[in-house]
Amino acid sequence: MPSDLTAARDHLAIALDTADIDTAVAIARAVQPHIAIAKVGLQLFSAAGRDAVKAVQDTGMDVFLDVKLHDIPNTVRGASVALGNLGVRYLTVHAAGGEKMLRAAVDGLAEGAAQANQPTPTVLAVTILTSEPNATPALLTERLTAAVTAECGGIVCAATDLALIRETAPQITTVVPGIRPAGSPVHDQARVATPAEAIHHGADILVIGRAVTSADNIATAAEDIAAQVAQARRSDQ
Repeated sequence: MPSDLTAARDHLAIALDTADIDTAVAIARAVQPHIAIAKVGLQLFSAAGRDAVKAVQDTGMDVFLDVKLHDIPNTVRGASVALGNLGVRYLTVHAAGGEKMLRAAVDGLAEGAAQANQPTPTVLAVTILTSEPNATPALLTERLTAAVTAECGGIVCAATDLALIRETAPQITTVVPGIRPAGSPVHDQARVATPAEAIHHGADILVIGRAVTSADNIATAAEDIAAQVAQARRSDQ
């Protein structure tokens, strides 16, 4: 595999949006040569829990656990301690919960990971869902500030929000869902971008879902996306 495609692989996550663990593993294995990160979301985690995380990790992929914790700080801290021993690379928490709740997640994950001798997962603060078309810059700034103050390692945002985020918090890791190749259907997403657009605007990790998982040939679709990311990164250098 060319080195630029190898590098692109680390900037891609596949959304395993299924309740069936065998289907999730089959998708992970098909895309693993081209995509390094697997997103285990609420649907799969609700259906198969820790077994799903372990099965996906066994394919050689890093796991991005997308459960979007949102509750009072004490409850979020307890949940984060419990999830911190899974060995996942990323965990999402809703930035709408505020700075104290985000800090509880950061501290809880560190505690749980330490207890299990696992690397500490990165907390990704979910700013505004990509299905929300009417978010204001003021709301985005408020949630970004809470994430930065709470020392979250990254945020989840739409590609359209990247300019403001890069200006305000240039070092934070940005994870961008709602990625669609040019001409693809947008489904239930209100704010979408092509892989090249997201990379050019400063995205670190692109979350790819139905554009790959619904393709006739999943592996080929993943390879095509990786090639687009590699090309976009080359043009930005």
